[in-house]
Amino acid sequence: MQDVAAKLISIRPLAQGYSVLTLEAPAIAAEASPGQFVHVRIPTLEASRLRRPFSIYDADPATGRLFVLYKVVGLGTRHLAALLEGTALQVLGPIGTPFPLTPEGTPYLVGGGYGVAPLWFLATRLPRKGILFVGGRTAADILETERFREAGWEVRIATQDGSLGTQGLVTAPLDVALNEGQKAELYACGPDGMLRAVGERAIRHGIKGWLSLDKHMVCGVGACLACVQRVRTSEGERLARVCVDGPIFEAREIVW
Repeated sequence: MQDVAAKLISIRPLAQGYSVLTLEAPAIAAEASPGQFVHVRIPTLEASRLRRPFSIYDADPATGRLFVLYKVVGLGTRHLAALLEGTALQVLGPIGTPFPLTPEGTPYLVGGGYGVAPLWFLATRLPRKGILFVGGRTAADILETERFREAGWEVRIATQDGSLGTQGLVTAPLDVALNEGQKAELYACGPDGMLRAVGERAIRHGIKGWLSLDKHMVCGVGACLACVQRVRTSEGERLARVCVDGPIFEAREIVW
């Protein structure tokens, strides 16, 4: 983990409200693994010293570039979206435990909205291709699926309004695949309700389910205990810090 001054290279708009931020941060790009995140201090928010956590969407050690996919949802991301190219941002990372990269079966990646961000990084590092299941409220919330297809991944989509793919929750196409009986391993990132549903399916089918938890964070380094999650261990239940003990947990560990 390093705290570096990263240079903003570009902001690439995606669907409404979504963008990909490209940063020049060689030290972090060289160390990053799928599932880890960075904690960013936004220079125009000096009145608020708190950093904002973002999953790492991709990292290129050869160019020293780091990529973050985000949605404008509040004050911090509004200021982030307004930054000019060349701006320096203080970035702490990479933080947290990454996804395991040795699936026992076909990898099934399950993303909700911009939860797809760490799944792209994961897809580029896994030793075999699998299926991406991605869900959102509307077609505008389905992001970067062509990149997965071009990389050799099958993509199955669900939207709640039926504007793209299957109408309903992302667990609908996931259930179809799981009931086909193929040996699989699940990797998921999205809202808690989706993560819990994916974890329950992993347990029910007797397979591993790796879930990326999202909690409000203050320090990002495990000192403040603001992002604790109750988990099971061989010695009983305990409180884990999502920032440094996670954000990746196996489904059987989590006490919802």
